[in-house]
Amino acid sequence: HVQLVESGGGSVQAGGSLNVSCTASGFTLERDDVGWFRQAPGKEREGVAAIDTGDGSTYYLNSVEGRFTISQDPTKNAVYLQMDSLTPEDAASYYCAAGLICGPFRYWGQGTQVTVS
Repeated sequence: HVQLVESGGGSVQAGGSLNVSCTASGFTLERDDVGWFRQAPGKEREGVAAIDTGDGSTYYLNSVEGRFTISQDPTKNAVYLQMDSLTPEDAASYYCAAGLICGPFRYWGQGTQVTVS
């Protein structure tokens, strides 16, 4: 059964940090590129960060560059998103997806909520 599960979301004050995890089951995550996306109420989904698991290249949305860090742990079949210096504008549901950075992302998680006050 192929599944992506996000965890680690929560509520923090502005300036705080969270580390959200994306754990795969049923397939080997490092064989796919992985992206983190977010969607806030009333807004379109946007790509936040991505990692080319082949060569480790990372890509970030301009507004999170320098504050967010995407990383992978093949031993845990997981990808992480470390989020620092959070602002209320970062509040959203965060989703991970596995596939190709240039598209398509074939597997999606159910999301984890991040609230920043």
